[in-house]
Amino acid sequence: MSAEERREGFRSGFVAVVGRPNVGKSTLVNALVGAKVAITSPRPQTTRTRIRGVRTDERSQIVFMDTPGLHRPRTALGERTNARALETLREVDLVCCVLDAAAPIGRGDRFVAEQVARTATPALAVLTKIDLVDRAALAAQLARAAEHLPPFEAYVPVCAPTGEGLAALVAEIEARLPEGPRYYPDGVVTDQPETTLAAELVREKLLGVLREELPHSVAVTVEELDEPEGSRARPGAGDDVGPLRLRAVIRVERPSQKGIVVGRGGRVVRDAGTAARHELEALLGVPVYLETRVRVERDWQRRPAVLDRLGL
Repeated sequence: MSAEERREGFRSGFVAVVGRPNVGKSTLVNALVGAKVAITSPRPQTTRTRIRGVRTDERSQIVFMDTPGLHRPRTALGERTNARALETLREVDLVCCVLDAAAPIGRGDRFVAEQVARTATPALAVLTKIDLVDRAALAAQLARAAEHLPPFEAYVPVCAPTGEGLAALVAEIEARLPEGPRYYPDGVVTDQPETTLAAELVREKLLGVLREELPHSVAVTVEELDEPEGSRARPGAGDDVGPLRLRAVIRVERPSQKGIVVGRGGRVVRDAGTAARHELEALLGVPVYLETRVRVERDWQRRPAVLDRLGL
């Protein structure tokens, strides 16, 4: 079959995944893509930037845009993450509005659905976490969504960890995408650079152990270190693959927070860095050297100039 024949009928497009914090957007995107492209945490407002995850098969290529959870902002960072999510609604071919099947439909869900309805973008309602409710409760939740929220083109229940409902969701998405090209080569699941992946993985590992409000006060940036003289070649430059050398800078807002993130004897930051390094090596297929440092950047969430510098 020629390339021209393969393209005929092939569908492609961009799909925004939106919802209030902690409804399972990132977990859903990872399941749809079939690889971990977005960090996950039970803590709300984990996602801070738009993350692209790419799903490609013989019928379609769907580029999912995982967005920050829409919420009532208290900081400049919160205002920016909200704006980023809302901008995405008008830049895509389709919106998946994610609802928690096991939680009441509240003001946050209504706000998100109303924002989606204000655009001309087609939208689906995706009810996640259906493994936590029985069939009667799920039917009731679907009825409440239809009654209390602006109308959607379809309502699709799914369970990301088990895969239940994902094929039906993909079919609903494909039916609404235009015929188009492959935007990314086969095998690509995200366009995030290695440094961004590393920064997010370090932050995810810290989110898993830090308590109270501290997780929201942590920002991580990663830069690639220069290769030392005489080091082995990087991927693509020869048969020998040298380590990817990275430095992660973890920023907190107060000196007292620095001690918590570092931990006794440096254990907390060391363990987070090690776990992130192992996961990054599995994702990239190359050895990784990851250096970690913790710095105090006072009130960084509330300072637009610092947010600019951090790429947030």
